[in-house]
Amino acid sequence: MQYSAVIATPLCRLGILTRADALLSLSFVDAGTALHEPVAGGLEAEVARQIACYFADPRYVFNLPLHPVGTDFQLRVWRAIARIPVGETRCYREVASEVGSIARAVGGACGRNPLPIIVPCHRVVAAAGPGGFNRGQDRLMMGIKLGLLRHEYAG
Repeated sequence: MQYSAVIATPLCRLGILTRADALLSLSFVDAGTALHEPVAGGLEAEVARQIACYFADPRYVFNLPLHPVGTDFQLRVWRAIARIPVGETRCYREVASEVGSIARAVGGACGRNPLPIIVPCHRVVAAAGPGGFNRGQDRLMMGIKLGLLRHEYAG
């Protein structure tokens, strides 16, 4: 994928994709992916600045023009997730209850969240553990999820 910028964070590298003055997606990219600095004064630079603010203070409130692309159901789930306060979690079934669905469908929508960190799907956990993250349960993604939660609990 061709990103508008690729930035480093304390936990991972993020690919930033913008179009028409809105953020379309943030993607966790391989640690070997070359950094691609945002253009000064552009939306990518503002996204990078706000991501840095979040890592400096987990209570930072993002203020970015967002344009997530998804189904009506996914958008409802992402809006519900966006309301979970910093330092708190909800289990998949709680979010499912809020949006009138089932936990598995919520998990699928979480896995397709194009704006992780900003739409904090890392705050959605399984009833008996952390659950998955970013469409998987591999060590890298779980390390990022747990790192984000530790960052928020410490703040």
